Amino acid sequence: MHNRPRSSENLFVFFQRRRKKSLLAEVYASPVPRITEKRLLSSADVAEQAGIHKDTLLRWLRSGVVCEPKRNRHGWRMFTAEEAASVVRIAKAEHPATDTNLILRDAATASVTVERLRKVDWDFREAKTSYLTHSLHPYPARFIPQIPNALIQELSDVGGTVGDILCGSGTTLVEGMLLKRNVVGVDANAFACLISAAKTTRLQDGDKESLHHLTEHALHLASEFATDDGPTLFPVAKFVSRAPRPKHEAVNFWFEPLVTEELAEILSWCRELPTESARSIALASFSAIVVNLSRQDSDTRYVRREKHLRTGDAFRRFVQVLAENITAVEKFTEPLEPNITCTVVHADILSTPTTPALDLVVCSPPYPNAYSYHLYHMTRMVWLGMDQPEFKKREIGSHRKFSSKGKNGATIETFRSEMKSVFVWLKHIIRQGG
Repeated sequence: MHNRPRSSENLFVFFQRRRKKSLLAEVYASPVPRITEKRLLSSADVAEQAGIHKDTLLRWLRSGVVCEPKRNRHGWRMFTAEEAASVVRIAKAEHPATDTNLILRDAATASVTVERLRKVDWDFREAKTSYLTHSLHPYPARFIPQIPNALIQELSDVGGTVGDILCGSGTTLVEGMLLKRNVVGVDANAFACLISAAKTTRLQDGDKESLHHLTEHALHLASEFATDDGPTLFPVAKFVSRAPRPKHEAVNFWFEPLVTEELAEILSWCRELPTESARSIALASFSAIVVNLSRQDSDTRYVRREKHLRTGDAFRRFVQVLAENITAVEKFTEPLEPNITCTVVHADILSTPTTPALDLVVCSPPYPNAYSYHLYHMTRMVWLGMDQPEFKKREIGSHRKFSSKGKNGATIETFRSEMKSVFVWLKHIIRQGG
């Protein structure tokens, strides 16, 4: 009886009504899974539905962004359909202000995070700071990895993008990648960019073999020359390299001739490696031995002294450092997720460079009138063919700028103006809510 048209309706309306009922029947009969009140979901299920990493959901739970669900008899969190839908909404930023099951990143949540950060022992007295690639290359005045690690965990989510706009030797970048964040580093110092890139490099197929071949070749050459400084019956042959070397007065002033020959040879090997990743590791290892083999006292003392080096010392030192760095990079590569990226940008932040958008910035700001990186890195930059005078002009907070009494000398107003420009630039590259 109900399949016939009513007397008050025409055939067109009748068939439209029939079609609507048919469509509704198809929807209710659809096999597409839906969350029901009776079904409880695990943290992994909810994270998958929300399109976020499970670690992100766990972080939201710890910080109070998401309310704790009940647990089953095994102690596992189990979400109801309503609670799962709330997580999906926050992940998609849908109706955040009206979601009663979520505590968003408001003042209360921020207060909880700040209080937790206050409880951290920021001295990290017993912490090991040279693990993985953090010991790849000496670098003065760097902050310990535990500091960016704690900040990244508390203030960013897995899969987000963390930046260090004064990346130096790449401490923040290494920690960000280990914590499953994409990372972006910026520095006006080309040498710093080289070290940051090397520390965050993943070994590619064939890299270990290529790098080990370098160590074997260096050991072979070192063994061909006597290392005994005592008198010998016949003159000892001196190694002479055909490789080019920098045409810079600093080379003759800071390096003994026998060291110059060996460094030129090693540098030529590094530059001939087949992959960018292998070259990055080898060049960083080369750079790591330069000051030790020069007449410069140390990385933090710019004074000249004789070190009485012998033929073959550069080859042997390179072998030692490269072997240690191969192991460090290999261990760093193992835990990394393949989709995590690292971008290192060689640029002056005062020129407002273009970078990927950032969710969090963690960096050690420059200390005005405390250090001159262009000076202490000078011999390395000369050997690597980098424009050290240009970096000298652009370095923020340089001791030499602030100690200068001339018209180009920097003052506290110089530093304040530079940092104000940096914060204005950051406003445009940090995502909303970052």
